[in-house]
Amino acid sequence: MTDREIELENENIEVELLIEALVKKHGFDFRDYSRVHIKRRILEVKQRLRYESISMMIKDIIYDREFLNKLLLSFSINYTEMFRDPDVYLFMRNEIIDLLRTFPFVKIWHAGCSTGEEVYSLAIMLKEAGIYNKTQIYATDFNDKVLKMAEDGIYPIEYVKNYTSNYQQAGGKESFSDYYIADDNNVIMDSSLRKKVVFANHNLVTDGVFGEIHLIMCRNVLIYFNKNLQDRVLHLFKDSLCNGGVLCLGTKETIENSTAESDFETLDKKLKIYRLKY
Repeated sequence: MTDREIELENENIEVELLIEALVKKHGFDFRDYSRVHIKRRILEVKQRLRYESISMMIKDIIYDREFLNKLLLSFSINYTEMFRDPDVYLFMRNEIIDLLRTFPFVKIWHAGCSTGEEVYSLAIMLKEAGIYNKTQIYATDFNDKVLKMAEDGIYPIEYVKNYTSNYQQAGGKESFSDYYIADDNNVIMDSSLRKKVVFANHNLVTDGVFGEIHLIMCRNVLIYFNKNLQDRVLHLFKDSLCNGGVLCLGTKETIENSTAESDFETLDKKLKIYRLKY
């Protein structure tokens, strides 16, 4: 073996030991996450915090809570934006809202909500459809720091131009500026958009079902899981949905070839929106 091959082999062993330390010491289970994704994030933290080796990081996982939080934050998939993939929200306005109207009370689970931009997008859409007040949204993530950012609803003002464009493409009915107040640096989402939202810690890998949910949104999270974990999470969603409930995945994700595929019908193949069969 070349020196580089030996170095890579040792790195891979250290990565496995770090993952085991996380689950054994703290209960955070990343064993079924994509190794490419996890290793890349570990090496980024190693370089940024100037660790000599991954093994030295393992010691701090066990004894240093502050370092643990930094590492977990790096593992979170935090890229998101308001009305991301506007066609998805336009489809929901035109096709899903009328279904939700038929229920006396609507329960929505936004799994892997990250910093909350898409939660507020959903709240805006429901408000404009006139059904927000009969809705309960559960916005969950395994990372408490990003959950706090989501609950605060404060975002850099330089993103607003893109957010406004997305909102308009998604069929927005009002002026997007009606939904936030701004200062020189940030926008703060209107507090009314949080009225029907519960932000809560939930780990898709280890935690259980939410019961009788009408709509589950989990966008661009499954792409970081291996096939076994994707299957497990899709069954978690199936067990959490009411009959006829809707599942909205990221546009790069699918239920095709999963063991849960036969339980769903496809509402839009391109947008990856599905409905649990009756």
